[in-house]
Amino acid sequence: MTDAPDDAQPALVGEPPRPAPAASGGRFAGAADELPVARVAADVSLAHLDRPFDYLVPAAMDDEVVSGCRVSVRFAGAAVTGYVLERTATTEHQGRLARISRVMSSEVVLRPDVARLCRAVADRYAGVFADVVRLAVPPRHARTEKRASAAPVSDPLGAPPDDAWEAYDGGRELVATLGEGGSPRAVWNAVPGGSPARALAQAADATLRSGRGVVVCLPDVSDVERADAVFTEVLGKGRHVVLTADLGPSARYAAFLALARGHVRAVVGTRAAAFAPVHDLGLVAIWDDGDDLFAEPRAPYPHAREVLLMRAWDTGCGVLVGGYARTAEAEQLVTSGWCTPVTASVARRREAWARIVVDEGVGADAGSRLPASAFRAVRAALGEGPVLVQVPRTGYRAALACQDCRTPARCPHCSGPLAQERADADPQCRWCGRTVEGWACPSCGSPRLRAPVMGERRTAEELGRAFPGTLVRTSASGSVVRTVPETPALVVATPGAEPHAEGGYAAAVLLDTWVSLSRPDLRTDEESLRRWLNAAALVRGSRDGGRVVAVGDPGVAVLQALVRADPAGHAARELEARLDARLPPAIRLATVEGELSALRALAEGPWPQPAQVLGPVERRPAGDGEEEPWGRLIVAVPRTQGAVLARALQLAQAARSVHKLRPYRIAVDPQSLS
Repeated sequence: MTDAPDDAQPALVGEPPRPAPAASGGRFAGAADELPVARVAADVSLAHLDRPFDYLVPAAMDDEVVSGCRVSVRFAGAAVTGYVLERTATTEHQGRLARISRVMSSEVVLRPDVARLCRAVADRYAGVFADVVRLAVPPRHARTEKRASAAPVSDPLGAPPDDAWEAYDGGRELVATLGEGGSPRAVWNAVPGGSPARALAQAADATLRSGRGVVVCLPDVSDVERADAVFTEVLGKGRHVVLTADLGPSARYAAFLALARGHVRAVVGTRAAAFAPVHDLGLVAIWDDGDDLFAEPRAPYPHAREVLLMRAWDTGCGVLVGGYARTAEAEQLVTSGWCTPVTASVARRREAWARIVVDEGVGADAGSRLPASAFRAVRAALGEGPVLVQVPRTGYRAALACQDCRTPARCPHCSGPLAQERADADPQCRWCGRTVEGWACPSCGSPRLRAPVMGERRTAEELGRAFPGTLVRTSASGSVVRTVPETPALVVATPGAEPHAEGGYAAAVLLDTWVSLSRPDLRTDEESLRRWLNAAALVRGSRDGGRVVAVGDPGVAVLQALVRADPAGHAARELEARLDARLPPAIRLATVEGELSALRALAEGPWPQPAQVLGPVERRPAGDGEEEPWGRLIVAVPRTQGAVLARALQLAQAARSVHKLRPYRIAVDPQSLS
């Protein structure tokens, strides 16, 4: 960086490079003799400064400044952290260069392949390099860094296992190809009865045998904990590490360093593991890629699946996208021919999945909201083991309406939906949190309330009355139960919080399917089917008497896909519908939120053509410290124009940044459009 005044403005994004003078003369006095210039990516999130800057490497630091290490530099008058991307003999800057202030550590934490990935992700999602690096490189933990990582395990691997893949057409061939050093790309639809973690571990084992590394991403920490035990069993101790945010600073950094130093070549983790610095990458794998936990909640909001696919494209490694369900994005990989499908035969699928039926919900028995068929199934299954009851909402009464006219009960302050935390509690707004005393229906004046949507606690209360003497457990956000014994019990859980039962559940009931299908969202059907299949996969197969009852309209197409246990067919129809409606992944779509007046100007473009511009529309009025109303703009272009759209958005963000205006919130291909 130049020794310009603190208020000087570095070059804007996209400024044409100047001729590069040779590294000679007094400009480099006191610098290292060889490669005196370091290109540094400063940890600055300003869009107009999203490029590397050149600094001199002092001769005293020559041995310490290496590509990928952390340094401290002066940037606009302040000391900031940065990463050395490379050292060169020349610079494009015409003036004097500032010097690196301090080498924080010579540890290589940003390898060239990961730096390329971070740049590609930032450009794909119209973001800033520094924001992506924060996702890829954990904060430094000095004491951990000073400790040596455990030595690489040198014991030979045992016989190569592949039994977990025998149920799938092409499964064993996939593992064999990985073991031979090949890079197959597959979309894998798993069936119940086997362990998905064991299949992933066997694929990782084959890749390690070929001398290459593996990255495996799972949705949440409980999945990682289960997979960790299986990977240890298959690979042996010390051949993989776990990488999740829940590890704590020291343990997380130790796992990161073991990978960066090349002592371990396999990692199992949550979404952050997609950036793990694995050496000689041979396979990237993701399980249940439709889970919204894979969507990063921080800018630039990348999805772990897309990060892994970009990494595979850059390195040429193998790809494995697996799950009980299949997303439209995974189906597009198959349709395009970039990935091959790995599925079980029809006969094997019928045998592995429980018998699934749909009941309209008419004729509830014994004071319960269970329909007659579900009540009979639960009563019969309780003699065989635990029974799972999935409900889509948490809490007690998750929604309220007028008992007399059925008008939804809304908050008089913000018009948010009302709910109850317990039977004797006053209604409370789910948006603003206010308690509403003395509620009366604005339509008919009735003070009486009913609950069209029950949460897991109210459902458990009803089931306890319907099945007296039966143990009832609940599992939901904030109080998740990981496993339950094989003894008879009713387990009421919300989607994603279902405990695993030893030996599998004897039966399952999927309540209130209409609630899941009523969400106004792009992925409503896809997400509903994913949740239902994940719950059904915990039930014993049809050959062992497993049964699943879904309470809903039998004529709904997605429920028919559930009955057939046909995620591939549903994904094909979903992708076709997205193509017709011009929605992701058929196109590249970006949402931009910001000040309404700025969005009106932005809507004029220029945009890559053909472009569809929707809005802007007002999201919220001015107030609460905001001088202008806040709005939202949607821009959609063909996939081939995705990079041009992202670049246009980066330049628009840079223009806001250079004038110190409030930045836009940009999301490319967001999980939700609501």
